[in-house]
Amino acid sequence: MTASAGPQRAELLAGFATLAVAAGFLLWAAGGVPTGRGGYELTASFPDVDGVEVGTEVRLAGVRVGRVTAISLNPQTYMADARISVPDGIVLPADSAAIIQSDGLLGGAYIQIQPGGSMDNLAPGDEIEEVQGAVSLLQLMMKFVDAQAQGGEGGQ
Repeated sequence: MTASAGPQRAELLAGFATLAVAAGFLLWAAGGVPTGRGGYELTASFPDVDGVEVGTEVRLAGVRVGRVTAISLNPQTYMADARISVPDGIVLPADSAAIIQSDGLLGGAYIQIQPGGSMDNLAPGDEIEEVQGAVSLLQLMMKFVDAQAQGGEGGQ
Protein backbone atom coordinates (compact mmCIF):
# COMPACT_ATOMS: atom_id res chain seq x y z
CA MET A 1 0.00 0.00 0.00
CA THR A 2 2.85 2.41 0.60
CA ALA A 3 4.07 1.92 -2.96
CA SER A 4 0.84 3.33 -4.40
CA ALA A 5 0.83 6.33 -2.05
CA GLY A 6 3.85 7.87 -3.83
CA PRO A 7 2.27 8.06 -7.33
CA GLN A 8 -1.01 9.35 -5.87
CA ARG A 9 0.80 12.09 -3.98
CA ALA A 10 2.72 13.08 -7.14
CA GLU A 11 -0.53 13.23 -9.14
CA LEU A 12 -2.13 15.35 -6.43
CA LEU A 13 0.80 17.79 -6.40
CA ALA A 14 0.77 17.98 -10.21
CA GLY A 15 -2.96 18.73 -10.11
CA PHE A 16 -2.47 21.56 -7.58
CA ALA A 17 0.37 23.00 -9.66
CA THR A 18 -1.83 22.94 -12.76
CA LEU A 19 -4.65 24.72 -10.91
CA ALA A 20 -2.21 27.36 -9.60
CA VAL A 21 -0.90 28.04 -13.11
CA ALA A 22 -4.47 28.27 -14.47
CA ALA A 23 -5.40 30.74 -11.71
CA GLY A 24 -2.34 32.81 -12.56
CA PHE A 25 -3.39 32.94 -16.22
CA LEU A 26 -6.90 34.02 -15.22
CA LEU A 27 -5.51 36.85 -13.09
CA TRP A 28 -3.22 37.92 -15.93
CA ALA A 29 -6.10 37.87 -18.44
CA ALA A 30 -8.31 39.89 -16.09
CA GLY A 31 -5.80 42.71 -15.96
CA GLY A 32 -3.17 41.61 -13.55
CA VAL A 33 -2.96 41.31 -9.84
CA PRO A 34 -4.62 44.20 -8.00
CA THR A 35 -1.89 46.48 -6.66
CA GLY A 36 -4.01 48.62 -4.37
CA ARG A 37 -2.80 51.80 -6.09
CA GLY A 38 -5.24 54.65 -6.15
CA GLY A 39 -6.66 56.24 -9.22
CA TYR A 40 -9.33 58.56 -10.47
CA GLU A 41 -12.16 58.28 -12.97
CA LEU A 42 -12.83 60.31 -16.08
CA THR A 43 -15.73 60.09 -18.49
CA ALA A 44 -15.88 60.23 -22.27
CA SER A 45 -19.03 60.24 -24.43
CA PHE A 46 -18.62 58.32 -27.67
CA PRO A 47 -20.99 58.12 -30.65
CA ASP A 48 -20.10 54.42 -30.98
CA VAL A 49 -18.30 52.10 -28.54
CA ASP A 50 -18.35 48.98 -30.70
CA GLY A 51 -15.80 46.52 -29.30
CA VAL A 52 -15.36 48.37 -25.98
CA GLU A 53 -16.69 46.86 -22.78
CA VAL A 54 -16.04 47.01 -19.07
CA GLY A 55 -12.42 45.99 -18.52
CA THR A 56 -11.19 47.24 -21.91
CA GLU A 57 -7.67 48.68 -21.76
CA VAL A 58 -6.96 52.40 -21.75
CA ARG A 59 -3.55 53.19 -23.26
CA LEU A 60 -1.32 56.23 -23.31
CA ALA A 61 1.56 56.14 -25.83
CA GLY A 62 0.79 52.45 -26.33
CA VAL A 63 1.21 51.64 -22.62
CA ARG A 64 -1.73 50.33 -20.61
CA VAL A 65 -2.55 52.93 -17.96
CA GLY A 66 -6.11 52.10 -17.03
CA ARG A 67 -9.33 50.27 -17.74
CA VAL A 68 -12.92 51.04 -18.67
CA THR A 69 -14.95 50.76 -15.47
CA ALA A 70 -18.49 51.35 -16.82
CA ILE A 71 -20.40 51.98 -20.03
CA SER A 72 -23.92 53.38 -20.17
CA LEU A 73 -26.23 55.06 -22.65
CA ASN A 74 -26.93 58.73 -22.02
CA PRO A 75 -30.68 59.11 -22.80
CA GLN A 76 -30.38 62.87 -23.37
CA THR A 77 -27.56 62.76 -25.94
CA TYR A 78 -27.91 59.16 -27.23
CA MET A 79 -24.16 58.82 -26.75
CA ALA A 80 -22.36 56.00 -24.95
CA ASP A 81 -20.77 57.31 -21.74
CA ALA A 82 -17.62 55.40 -20.81
CA ARG A 83 -16.02 55.79 -17.40
CA ILE A 84 -12.31 55.12 -17.36
CA SER A 85 -9.94 54.70 -14.45
CA VAL A 86 -6.52 56.35 -14.59
CA PRO A 87 -3.73 56.06 -11.97
CA ASP A 88 -3.15 59.07 -9.70
CA GLY A 89 0.37 59.55 -11.05
CA ILE A 90 -0.86 60.29 -14.57
CA VAL A 91 -2.07 63.87 -15.01
CA LEU A 92 -3.78 64.55 -18.34
CA PRO A 93 -4.13 67.99 -19.97
CA ALA A 94 -7.73 69.24 -20.22
CA ASP A 95 -7.69 69.10 -24.03
CA SER A 96 -6.67 65.43 -24.22
CA ALA A 97 -8.50 63.17 -26.67
CA ALA A 98 -9.92 59.65 -26.23
CA ILE A 99 -9.95 57.53 -29.39
CA ILE A 100 -11.25 54.01 -29.80
CA GLN A 101 -8.59 52.01 -31.64
CA SER A 102 -8.51 48.47 -32.94
CA ASP A 103 -5.75 45.98 -32.15
CA GLY A 104 -5.92 44.72 -35.73
CA LEU A 105 -8.35 43.28 -38.23
CA LEU A 106 -9.49 40.54 -35.88
CA GLY A 107 -8.28 41.98 -32.58
CA GLY A 108 -10.22 43.72 -29.86
CA ALA A 109 -10.55 47.42 -29.21
CA TYR A 110 -8.93 49.72 -26.70
CA ILE A 111 -9.14 53.41 -25.83
CA GLN A 112 -6.08 55.44 -26.77
CA ILE A 113 -5.54 58.68 -24.83
CA GLN A 114 -3.76 61.42 -26.75
CA PRO A 115 -2.60 64.13 -24.36
CA GLY A 116 -3.21 67.71 -25.40
CA GLY A 117 -1.16 70.82 -24.76
CA SER A 118 -3.36 72.70 -22.32
CA MET A 119 -1.89 74.13 -19.15
CA ASP A 120 -5.06 73.06 -17.29
CA ASN A 121 -5.43 69.42 -16.24
CA LEU A 122 -8.36 67.05 -16.03
CA ALA A 123 -9.59 66.53 -12.47
CA PRO A 124 -11.31 63.43 -11.09
CA GLY A 125 -14.81 63.18 -12.55
CA ASP A 126 -14.06 65.48 -15.52
CA GLU A 127 -15.08 64.61 -19.06
CA ILE A 128 -12.72 64.12 -21.98
CA GLU A 129 -14.53 66.15 -24.62
CA GLU A 130 -12.41 65.30 -27.67
CA VAL A 131 -13.45 61.78 -28.67
CA GLN A 132 -13.51 59.56 -31.72
CA GLY A 133 -15.76 56.53 -31.73
CA ALA A 134 -15.11 53.10 -33.12
CA VAL A 135 -14.60 52.86 -36.87
CA SER A 136 -16.30 49.87 -38.45
CA LEU A 137 -14.06 48.12 -40.94
CA LEU A 138 -17.14 46.67 -42.64
CA GLN A 139 -18.64 50.14 -43.14
CA LEU A 140 -15.36 51.42 -44.60
CA MET A 141 -15.18 48.48 -47.00
CA MET A 142 -18.81 48.99 -48.09
CA LYS A 143 -18.15 52.69 -48.79
CA PHE A 144 -15.09 51.75 -50.83
CA VAL A 145 -16.99 49.13 -52.84
CA ASP A 146 -19.88 51.55 -53.40
CA ALA A 147 -17.50 54.28 -54.56
CA GLN A 148 -15.78 51.84 -56.94
CA ALA A 149 -19.12 50.68 -58.33
CA GLN A 150 -20.28 54.26 -58.94
CA GLY A 151 -16.93 55.21 -60.49
CA GLY A 152 -17.05 52.20 -62.79
CA GLU A 153 -20.54 53.04 -64.12
CA GLY A 154 -19.53 56.60 -65.05
CA GLY A 155 -16.79 55.37 -67.38
CA GLN A 156 -19.12 53.25 -69.60
